[in-house]
Amino acid sequence: MSPLEISIKLLKSVVRSFVMTGKSAPLAAAAMMWAGTTGTTLAETEAYLSPPLPEDLTIVGPPVLAERVAAGELPPAAERLPENPFVVPLTGDRQLGKHGGDLRTLVTRSKDTRLLSVYGYARLVGYDQSLDLVPDILEKVEVEDGRIFTLYLRKGHRWSDGNPFTAEDFRYYWEDVALNESLAPTGPPITLRVDDQPAEVEIVDEWTVRYSWAKPNPFFLPALAGAAPLFIYRPAHYLKKYHSAYRDEAEINAEAEERGFRNWAELHNRLDNLYRSDNPELPTLQPWTNIVAPPSTRFIAMRNPYFHRVDAAGLQLPYLDRLILHVVAGALVPAKSGSGESDLQARGIAFMDYTFLKENEQRSGYDVRLWRTVRGSQLALYPNMNATDDTWRALLRDTRFRRALSLAIDREEINAVIYFGLAVEGNNAVLEDSPLYDEERFISWAEYDPDLAEELLDEIGLTEFNDDDTRLMPNGEPLEIIVETAGESTEEVDVLELIRDTWEKVGIKVFTKPSQREVLRNRIFSGETIMAMWFGYENGVPTADMSPEEFVPVRQHSYQWPKWGQYVETSGAAGEPADMAEAQRLLELYEAWIAAGSKAKRVEIWEEILDIHAEQIFTIGLVAQVPQPVLVSEGLMNVPDKAMFNWNPGAQFGLYRPDTFFWDK
Repeated sequence: MSPLEISIKLLKSVVRSFVMTGKSAPLAAAAMMWAGTTGTTLAETEAYLSPPLPEDLTIVGPPVLAERVAAGELPPAAERLPENPFVVPLTGDRQLGKHGGDLRTLVTRSKDTRLLSVYGYARLVGYDQSLDLVPDILEKVEVEDGRIFTLYLRKGHRWSDGNPFTAEDFRYYWEDVALNESLAPTGPPITLRVDDQPAEVEIVDEWTVRYSWAKPNPFFLPALAGAAPLFIYRPAHYLKKYHSAYRDEAEINAEAEERGFRNWAELHNRLDNLYRSDNPELPTLQPWTNIVAPPSTRFIAMRNPYFHRVDAAGLQLPYLDRLILHVVAGALVPAKSGSGESDLQARGIAFMDYTFLKENEQRSGYDVRLWRTVRGSQLALYPNMNATDDTWRALLRDTRFRRALSLAIDREEINAVIYFGLAVEGNNAVLEDSPLYDEERFISWAEYDPDLAEELLDEIGLTEFNDDDTRLMPNGEPLEIIVETAGESTEEVDVLELIRDTWEKVGIKVFTKPSQREVLRNRIFSGETIMAMWFGYENGVPTADMSPEEFVPVRQHSYQWPKWGQYVETSGAAGEPADMAEAQRLLELYEAWIAAGSKAKRVEIWEEILDIHAEQIFTIGLVAQVPQPVLVSEGLMNVPDKAMFNWNPGAQFGLYRPDTFFWDK
């Protein structure tokens, strides 16, 4: 880039930052001055920049490590951090904190040690609260043509054991893990392949790594930012001890057998899991590191002395010294939370627990907050357009029929009766937290209008009725829809009971058939189901840089078109090719999104995809943003009063940086 282009980019970055300070997005502060995915493309290059460290900032380490520093076991705080640590902005109601204290939370399985990675949310690049991608572990990322990604590490960054974090850790993962048939028999992860061709990985220098593909790879950065992220690095200094390329294979195999593993590769894979955080010996880059090996009923995670973030006052993060995970039975989580045994809890409690938790607030010393969930719909109906029955297949593919079903649902009643009026009524669609949100699309064909529903049903030709006032299908059978569910909650039963009443008024009978989750999925995949009830889209707050795969027929687990999705997933080996014009157009748009070289083009593609959904009503949403209770112990600061609770994007609490939570007592 020319100096002029760089100057323009930085200027636009500053302007964008000042504009965003007017929004309710705490991480969108002008002081950050980064260029994110919303922004500027000059010479077909996008840059993601981390803010520089203020010159007069003094680094302050936590008191709990002072003795180790004095004894020479640890270097001083300033020497433990990268040359340019990540300065976390604290704006809005969030405030500068102080070091010290433990945080307790309840989990239901030993494998929930993974929450140390989820909540810690230290990522090469991560989402901020505006859902823009920003550098975190990395200092800078440059993207050329959507296919060449140059990653710049923070010089001086260290693993939790004090060893340097460098490009060698990326090289080790790529050459010695991802491309090693013993450790990765299927080769590199699919995100690191385009048209089944793996990335070209170049170690530019000790602090710079470049990933290149022949075509754009829009999945790469979002995968790095996920709740369960793509880890493209490993602590090479630790794992080389268990790799046959760096130590005698027979010697490692003997050690593996002593530890109960078949060979060196199985031992290596067991010890190498940055996501699960279940190996206390494995160095990490997260704010806390687990010191207890599973199985256990209590996991203790100590602060990472070399964590790379600081606050604006120079205090090294995290503020909290320890994160403690207590393993309890799932059914006990609400009761134990209500008795004050957790300092921060959302997992394991649901909206139905809100009243009980609220009643125990003062006695147990906590506050219950309601965060909005961001599934496209809390629950949705999925007409199976790949149904094997010819009559049903033709009817379910008729757009008028799907619209009529949607219009004949009284969402306001469902909201009032089941969710106390706290949800939002509309389609299974993009929600208002997304920059792609459009209110007209959200409510299209979703208002209760039984008269129009009947007109559409008549227009289709469903004008004959039996003695029970049920419409007759073209084959003379009564229009009776069996809605199949996983039968995992009374919520589904209660919602379907209300739908049954309003559909009956327009001449449609509803019957519910619960079954086990796997049985239900297999019936959907085979085309035996007519309609299923399931959760709405997992990500109701996409940005244009996130994959639209939930909205296009490319996955078998999309229950409205499982065989079309299977056909794409298996490259035509199974399933059926999409044979509806609208579905075919969605596939064309998906391919165009993958190939798009600019954000503007990706926005344009997403908009058309969402327009098609609003008109076609491929799925029938009901209500969204059903509140998630979040229990916060008195005195725990910087936990938002109102926020979004979601797995991906969001990492549940991770988006709000628990390393900045602190005790004021």
